[in-house]
Amino acid sequence: MGSMSIWHWLIVLVVVVVVFGTGKLRNAGSDLGKAVKGFKDGVKGDEDKAPGQSTAQPPQQVADKSTIDVDAREKTRH
Repeated sequence: MGSMSIWHWLIVLVVVVVVFGTGKLRNAGSDLGKAVKGFKDGVKGDEDKAPGQSTAQPPQQVADKSTIDVDAREKTRH
């Protein structure tokens, strides 16, 4: 009763395919694969950079003119 046999998993798979359809499942699988690949490339890219290189990017333009762009600085005690 507590363990799931192969027949239980096949029934669950059939229900999922019927509910979501094969197109959505295929799209979800490809999106997941792209996300994992992007994550691996991001992790590998951080290891390839030299320790002296800066990762800071220049500030980007904002369409909303009410936003104030400032530089963040460390607090120092006097």
